[in-house]
Amino acid sequence: MKKLTVLMSACLALAGCMHQKLADGLSSDPAQTDSDGNVQLAPFSAGASGSLPRGWKPLVLLRTKKKTDYRLVDEQDRVVLHARAAAASSGLIHEVNIDPASRPWLHWSWKIKRLIASADNTQQSAEDSPVRIVLAFDGDKEELPFADQMFFETAKLVTGHDFPYATLMYIWENREAVGTVIRNSRSSRVRMFVAASGPDGSGEWREFKRNIVEDYEKAFGEKPGRLIGVGVLTDTDNTGETAEAWYGDIRLLPDEREQATRSGASLPVGLEDQETRSHASARRTQ
Repeated sequence: MKKLTVLMSACLALAGCMHQKLADGLSSDPAQTDSDGNVQLAPFSAGASGSLPRGWKPLVLLRTKKKTDYRLVDEQDRVVLHARAAAASSGLIHEVNIDPASRPWLHWSWKIKRLIASADNTQQSAEDSPVRIVLAFDGDKEELPFADQMFFETAKLVTGHDFPYATLMYIWENREAVGTVIRNSRSSRVRMFVAASGPDGSGEWREFKRNIVEDYEKAFGEKPGRLIGVGVLTDTDNTGETAEAWYGDIRLLPDEREQATRSGASLPVGLEDQETRSHASARRTQ
């Protein structure tokens, strides 16, 4: 009975890692697709300041928890997503249907006001981050160990929804080095990848480019299935602190090196150096 109670609590605590029903006030506009049939993300910059972003749905962790406040705002001559969490935890998610191998490069930008002083994502009781990019992947759950299958079945019974096969989160950590993979204490199917660490860069816009196929393989030790959701999450429910953050547009782009090889064209100036720096940083943290 005790194990079941713990499992049910874990399912509830991770309820935000699944697709949620569309809430009042959010648009249900049909998603745009590219020539390959991949569903693309709606950019925050295309929205109107003071509103909620079109195409994004609520990511509610627990109905009993306070919700993070999200709204579009004007910031440096562009529209971005502003988030404020006061002992709160909820996010926004955009459903997609993308083969990660066809668009492996995730580009995003974010800004935080400050770190969450007492946050520590290696400890369940302090697992908060001022910014998170959440990726949900599909896969064959029947191939997972029995314990994971039981977790998913119990989660569906408790919440009425299916969990994604795997969830990878890019976070801003207080202490762990960039490139570190942190395993979620409640489920082996949720991993956190440290994209930024420490106070440097607080109060400034920071841009990131990550290869999600490589990062997924590093985190889970296997190739990813289809990407079915992209989300943002600013949470302070465990620490009880207040966090404020801003998110720029999130984009998934093809591998320009591979495209250039196929077409015989030259790489864009600076692309090779950017990729090399990214890979070198990852090697140093392994």
